Amino acid sequence: MQVILLEDIPSLGKAGEVVKVTDGYGRNYLIPQKKAIQATEKNLKALEHQKRLIRQKVGKMRTDAERLAQKIESLTCTFYRNVGESGKLFGAITSMDIESYLKENGIEVDRKKIHLEEPIKNVGHYNVPIKLHPEITATLKVWVVQQ
Repeated sequence: MQVILLEDIPSLGKAGEVVKVTDGYGRNYLIPQKKAIQATEKNLKALEHQKRLIRQKVGKMRTDAERLAQKIESLTCTFYRNVGESGKLFGAITSMDIESYLKENGIEVDRKKIHLEEPIKNVGHYNVPIKLHPEITATLKVWVVQQ
């Protein structure tokens, strides 16, 4: 009997795969537990349709992320802060500051996507990576200048 897995099963495969199992295992366990459905012509076509829709959605998300990355990389962020004698800032520039700067420029990015290793505490030029998509990372140029 062939079944389409609805969820990941370690001994069989991942969700969406068509696998061959014994009749008893499929009829008595997988199908009643809603872990699989029988691989009929209709179900296989529905699975292919769902996969196509998911691919289109992922493709659209990727193109949106690429567009947003180009927009972010064209920006240069400048922060003016009070500085002590040794060149250290009074306070620090955090991902919250960068998020609010991006919001002011019309770009909505979650603060968790801004990968700032540690808060910026010195004057200078920094490249801050922003992970927009698993495959796309934009780099924002940040300048910290003495006020």
